[in-house]
Amino acid sequence: MTQTAISLTPDATAAIAEALNQAVAETAVTTMLAQNFHWNVTGMSFGPLHEMFQKIYEDHFVAQDDLAERVKALGAHADGTLAGMLKRSKVAEHDGTATAEEMLAAMLKAQETLAATLAAAGALASEHGDTLTEDLCISRGQEHEKLAWFMRAHLR
Repeated sequence: MTQTAISLTPDATAAIAEALNQAVAETAVTTMLAQNFHWNVTGMSFGPLHEMFQKIYEDHFVAQDDLAERVKALGAHADGTLAGMLKRSKVAEHDGTATAEEMLAAMLKAQETLAATLAAAGALASEHGDTLTEDLCISRGQEHEKLAWFMRAHLR
């Protein structure tokens, strides 16, 4: 049965909000990862990679807001602290000292992690009939899989 935010059980709400907060954390860390790489990329591929990393961090900045706002629509707390996000995230920070290929490999791993996190959050939302959260997770997961494909194409 399809549910809206107000009709979910408290347990369902808590579980879905936790999954979404995981996605927010990983999106925020990946946003900064992309911005860091945007600032620090060098070499023959500087132009296209500088532009691509900028597109990623701009996209992810909007996405983290969309995800956090869904947490709030569910009536839960959106964890907005950097410390909390870094602790929760499966995506690691990077100091930006890397070759272009190493940056692409790190961004590939981050995008794959985000796609998996969102797929799991979407599946959880589906189990509870929360089609609105499921749809958001599917849409974002598809974007991260597309970006992972871009990273793999650059690395070949």
